[in-house]
Amino acid sequence: MDWVERIGRRIKLRDLHILMTVSKTGSMGRAASELAVSQPVVSKAISDLELAVRLRLLDRGPRGVEPTIYGRALLKWGTAVFDDLRRGVKELEFLTDPTVGELRVGCPEPLATGFVATVVERMSRQYPKVVFHVVPADRVTLVEHDLPQRRVELVVTATPGLAPRPDTDTELLFDDRHVVLASPQSKWARRRKMTLSELLHEPWVLPPAETVVGMEIAKVFRANGLEPPVAHAVTFSIPLHFHLLATGRMITMLPRSTVAFGRRLPLKTMPVRMTALPSPTCIVTLKNRTLGPLAEEFIAAARKLGRSFRT
Repeated sequence: MDWVERIGRRIKLRDLHILMTVSKTGSMGRAASELAVSQPVVSKAISDLELAVRLRLLDRGPRGVEPTIYGRALLKWGTAVFDDLRRGVKELEFLTDPTVGELRVGCPEPLATGFVATVVERMSRQYPKVVFHVVPADRVTLVEHDLPQRRVELVVTATPGLAPRPDTDTELLFDDRHVVLASPQSKWARRRKMTLSELLHEPWVLPPAETVVGMEIAKVFRANGLEPPVAHAVTFSIPLHFHLLATGRMITMLPRSTVAFGRRLPLKTMPVRMTALPSPTCIVTLKNRTLGPLAEEFIAAARKLGRSFRT
């Protein structure tokens, strides 16, 4: 039996969608409820899929159902199929009316606050009806999980600490670096120069030490012959950083781009004499995945803005 007879005519998108829902919910009953169909309809869809591929796709047990190795493989490519279809429909909408559409961009919070926010603001002027979904998360989650699973179309992130992946393309936008930030009301804001060692015992707000960005900041301290300080507050939240810095007591270390592009932020870069480590900031996309026109427009705008930051 050739591909068209066995697969092309027998695998239905509806059945694939049902399989994905069963896998997500872990139960045919819950999947039926979520899809607003009867449980026999769900069972028949799974049976038809297994018959078409001649493999068992789900293991049934007392705790529910879960995909077999064959089911996981089909789910992986089923996700890609639906992603391509969804982007195809969005591209048709964009071609019909270039002022509408949606784009999902992943980035860490510091870039969301500065660089990515600036790109979105500029694009929204050109395309006022476009919806930008900015997904903030740590760089490992974005590149290792959200991008391969098509939860975002592209990722803007610093790349230190990321393992190279054969299924992604990486394009450099600019080299960032970490700087020390404080409120303009801080006692340190009046100083014209200082050393990193003078600030070591101040109350710091820092990301978790065991994370990639936490280890990156620790490397900055060690490059200056210091052990990283014990933070008074540990958080990824940029709004919490800003709130704590606004008291005038606390200081932090964030990428220079955060304040360079977040011009209205009530923060001041401290004139600290220190060795800074480069932090390449890049756009990461999936290989062999045709980008939609909005993604291409976003990348072009990011390149232009990145060039301005290099000068």
